[in-house]
Amino acid sequence: MEGKFSSALRSAAQAGKIPVIVDLKAYSPKDGDLFRGRTYSELALTFKNAGAPALAVITEREHFHGSLEALRRVAAVSGLPVLRKDFITEQKELEATVQAGAAAVLLICSMHSPTRLERLFLAAHELGLEVLVETHTAQELETAAALGAKLIGINNKDIGKLELDDGTVSNTLSLIGQAPRDALIISESGLHTRRDVCAAIDAGADAVLIGSALLQAEDPREYFKLLSAGR
Repeated sequence: MEGKFSSALRSAAQAGKIPVIVDLKAYSPKDGDLFRGRTYSELALTFKNAGAPALAVITEREHFHGSLEALRRVAAVSGLPVLRKDFITEQKELEATVQAGAAAVLLICSMHSPTRLERLFLAAHELGLEVLVETHTAQELETAAALGAKLIGINNKDIGKLELDDGTVSNTLSLIGQAPRDALIISESGLHTRRDVCAAIDAGADAVLIGSALLQAEDPREYFKLLSAGR
């Protein structure tokens, strides 16, 4: 049975929109302070009212200045399905994810052996979480497919470099043909313009995840509407 997070993305597509997941991150190692005095609650409501089908919250504290409390607040205030993004390595972190109100959790292929990835993947599902398995290479896509992942992210940037690299949508374009056809594919990071978004969708992505470009926009609400507008 498909979970709330995936269902929200499919519903947006069925309504003629491009499913854009808004990545709420307070700070980027590359771009610095992205909130500029705004709060998680304020931004969550801004993007909900603009039509966002789902949100993501980075809870990693050291590099991205996130927290579980921020996730809890966004989930409660928005009522939207929320994805927790962090460097998850232990089951207790999955349990905390559920308690904070998330609908889905990110597991990053490059951080785990296939055995540990599978263990966390199964544990998350047992807790009722959807799992977005994040990939960056063809080999990692194979790992995600072998796992039976139905929600797969193709990160256009190398998370090992903490988003300091200049990744572009080209990584999605080069890898998406190797993705499982029965999975929902999300192009993540490095998307800045309507052209980037359309390129990812035209190549076969089902949704996109965008943070910095929306948070840095002069009018985030209107820029979201531009990026998510139907074709």
